[in-house]
Amino acid sequence: MNTKTNLTHVERVGAHSHIRGLGLDGELNPRKVSEGMVGQGKARKAAGLILEMIKQGQIAGRAILIAGEPGTGKTAIAMAMAQELGKDTPFTMLAASEIFSLEMSKTEALTQAFRRSIGVKINEETEIIEGEVVEIQIDRAMDGSEGKSGKITMKTTDMETVYELGQKLIDALQKEKVQAKDIITIDKVSGKVTRLGRSLASTGDYDAMGSNTNYVRTPEGELQKHKEVVHTVSLHEIDVINSRQQGFLALFSGDTGEIKPEVREQIDTKVAEWREEGKAEMQPGVLFIDEVHMLDIECFSFLNRALESDMAPILVMASNRGHTKIRGTDFTSPHGMPIDLLDRTLIISTEPYSKEDLATIIDLRCTEEDVEMDDSAKQLLTMVAESTSLRYAIQMITASALVASKRKAPEVGMEDVRRVYELFVDVKRSSQFLTDYQGQFMFNDTNNAVESEDAMKDD
Repeated sequence: MNTKTNLTHVERVGAHSHIRGLGLDGELNPRKVSEGMVGQGKARKAAGLILEMIKQGQIAGRAILIAGEPGTGKTAIAMAMAQELGKDTPFTMLAASEIFSLEMSKTEALTQAFRRSIGVKINEETEIIEGEVVEIQIDRAMDGSEGKSGKITMKTTDMETVYELGQKLIDALQKEKVQAKDIITIDKVSGKVTRLGRSLASTGDYDAMGSNTNYVRTPEGELQKHKEVVHTVSLHEIDVINSRQQGFLALFSGDTGEIKPEVREQIDTKVAEWREEGKAEMQPGVLFIDEVHMLDIECFSFLNRALESDMAPILVMASNRGHTKIRGTDFTSPHGMPIDLLDRTLIISTEPYSKEDLATIIDLRCTEEDVEMDDSAKQLLTMVAESTSLRYAIQMITASALVASKRKAPEVGMEDVRRVYELFVDVKRSSQFLTDYQGQFMFNDTNNAVESEDAMKDD
């Protein structure tokens, strides 16, 4: 007996995949529940003010710290800021611990992260041919070789012209499946062909073309036009292209290695020339460093200096530490950061979620993970989130859905949540288990464990 397995599309659901934005209205006031964001009204409004200044170009080279307990939405706010900024503004995200695992110096890793977060909008003027295709004629070689030549007739509402075609343009036209009555553009420099749609004059061919066909008006005026094209690239991408023999392909080779300071100086000088000539403009972006307390004193000193640069991006950091030692020193400081860096930092505080907020977040995550769950199970998960942690409760959602599917239930019930709660322990129960059975474990150090637990409570 042959069995067929249908492979369906699997969509990965991340911890913050439900975040669409900060959920603010036009006056930057936080909505109660909007764009995946719940609670943290003051923090969201503060982040919105920062974003507004970034968009208006009024802020650069500033540092913002999002500080709060674990599980209070610090990373969610940073992700929401990235969503609000859109694709045009560079946004680089990294965990501080990554700095120590790369095969380059710490300062080089931070420099690359900074330059990834600074965009350069380069304005170029190119010449294009834009019009409606009247006829395409392709001639094959008489000797049977693969060489092709031909002609294309194009028109606007005011004129009609015939252009000679070479092998490259013929291949580009065939790739785009261009035919008569299509509206196209041809870049005269690169030879790139872009199909804009069908001419409105061909609406009678509706049945043949299909309902999804895009109809466009036939262009007016000259066929050949000058068009301004804007390319946005990061400073780091320009660094890589100019420091490697393979040029542009180096961007796809993974680890780019260290880049010489001389190369960066030359690039900064060239970019400054472009800015003076009006060919380019800077687009300061955002660098988000999570777990910033994991950086050491050398990294913090570098950040202090780098923020004074004219082309520094907005530095957003997140930390869940209280008073703790600065890594690499014996000095204790708030959030594990030097006082001089904290002094130049705008600090956004996050607060513990209320029970109502926890219930709303559980409901949102059930929707995001496509899990049907009855109200009693959601109430139980909310209680679990309140007594243990929100992260633990969220991780129970999919596991509970799998348990419910095993008993062929249409939705997750309380018994499924209880079953998962018994199978997977939270941090508190795990710690209690270790305390109760400490004698049966190897290399146990109870005193250090108690001291560590007390320190966590103090934080």
